[in-house]
Amino acid sequence: MITLPERRLPWPTPWAEIFGRDAPLLVEIGFGGGHFLVDLARKRPSANIIGVEISLPSLRRGERKIVHAGLPNARLLQCSARYLLWALCAPASVAEVYINFPDPWPKAAHHQRRLINESFLHLLATRMEANGRLDIATDHADYAEWITEALAQTPYFESRLPVPFVTEDNERLRTKYENIALAAGRACHYYKWRRNETLAPDIFPPPEELPMPHVILETPLSLPEIESHFTSFHVSTDDVHLRFMEMFLARDEVSLLVDTYLKEEPVPQRVGLQIRRRPSGDLVVGLHELGFPRPTSGIHTAVRHLADWAVSLHPAGRIVRHNLQGGVQQMEAETDLLD
Repeated sequence: MITLPERRLPWPTPWAEIFGRDAPLLVEIGFGGGHFLVDLARKRPSANIIGVEISLPSLRRGERKIVHAGLPNARLLQCSARYLLWALCAPASVAEVYINFPDPWPKAAHHQRRLINESFLHLLATRMEANGRLDIATDHADYAEWITEALAQTPYFESRLPVPFVTEDNERLRTKYENIALAAGRACHYYKWRRNETLAPDIFPPPEELPMPHVILETPLSLPEIESHFTSFHVSTDDVHLRFMEMFLARDEVSLLVDTYLKEEPVPQRVGLQIRRRPSGDLVVGLHELGFPRPTSGIHTAVRHLADWAVSLHPAGRIVRHNLQGGVQQMEAETDLLD
């Protein structure tokens, strides 16, 4: 399998098992057309190579090129760079990282979306080996200034050259965007840095997968009555931002499905939370398995807030028991693992 199911991989992922061998791990972030990635895999057959992309068309083109070239040492993922590094890579497990022409997000209001910043470089430092190679390229002058400043401020990386960057690199394979930039007369900036030996505090622990969450509650309201009270709402805590967007009543009126978005580092998820009636008459609030969600601390928090909301609709509503973890504090009953 060339393209891996990133949401089903273990946290962190044992890459030696995925590739079937223990070898240096190389990562290209945002491989675009896949030309650089394929060239890297050809030149480095003794390395395990991961390409990460958000774009589905890029992912498909990259997979076709890898298959056509017959490269057994390359794998692809459709996810963010932060998710790959934070959740899937163990500390000090990455030997080399390549970032070619990342989105510059030129508008000032969008600068916070830029990949390279203090937080990202700190995360990268925790995942890279000492003396690991970091190569970055951009043709955007303002982003080049931004990258230069970010690299100058980080204590965890240093240039492999006497200068922070060069504007010519004839040894590398030129990418599609690189050729476009050069044809348009724009200067490209090439950063050739390395991870130094300064200890980077690991404040990015891999996410923990918890048991599937359940809350049992009692309320005299029917499910159609509960649905009639629903309007979209959001909740923010220190660790997660929740949006409860829409509620759907099943045709047989025995369950409700709530379309819910969780912004939780490093695993944002859009999931279905379920409220269903049991034969005993009480209700179970939990996580629907649609889409293979991962039950993180944020999921447990979302189930807790949905259950709290359902109970608040009637004075006789109450929580009977639950199995919620991850810092849940507002339940009426003590944690009682469900049968």
